[in-house]
Amino acid sequence: MTLLAYIHVLFHLPFRQEEGFVRALSKYVHNLKVPDFRTIWWRTNRLDINLEGIDTDQPIVVAIDSTGIKVSNYGDWIRKKWKVKRGFLKVHLAVDVNSKEAVSMTVTEEDVSDGSQAKDLVNGALSKNNVERLYGDGAYDSRDIFNFLVEKGIDPAIKVRRNSSGRARGSQARKAAVIA
Repeated sequence: MTLLAYIHVLFHLPFRQEEGFVRALSKYVHNLKVPDFRTIWWRTNRLDINLEGIDTDQPIVVAIDSTGIKVSNYGDWIRKKWKVKRGFLKVHLAVDVNSKEAVSMTVTEEDVSDGSQAKDLVNGALSKNNVERLYGDGAYDSRDIFNFLVEKGIDPAIKVRRNSSGRARGSQARKAAVIA
């Protein structure tokens, strides 16, 4: 029920669809009883759900990335036939590496780039925590992000492109990462 309460709060999934989610999950979990949507509503509304994340005075190490979530199967054949890529939500997460807890999150449409959400994720993580280092993949490799992290006093650990130029061009932190 706690998992269903988190799904309801995070993804605004209606209770009838949560019932379908549990019904689909019951095919893979032996002896999983499927409650009806009213039972899910009644029990999840009485739970205390805390999405505040961690709050510590110790410096934390954060990893950021995003993933796509399929919203519906409507028009799946058309997307396959005409190669139209629509119907996804993108969840951008900043996670504390040690405790594995989310410290910041944004949800966008599928056409929003990962790098454009980096500053929002970092600012969200900095609102309650002292961030020491940030890990990111190649989608966050830009001079703007490197300069932003150095300005905030965060050590960037972002994977740079293999053919990156060693010239600074306004970002000494990115130059140091390319050389390393």
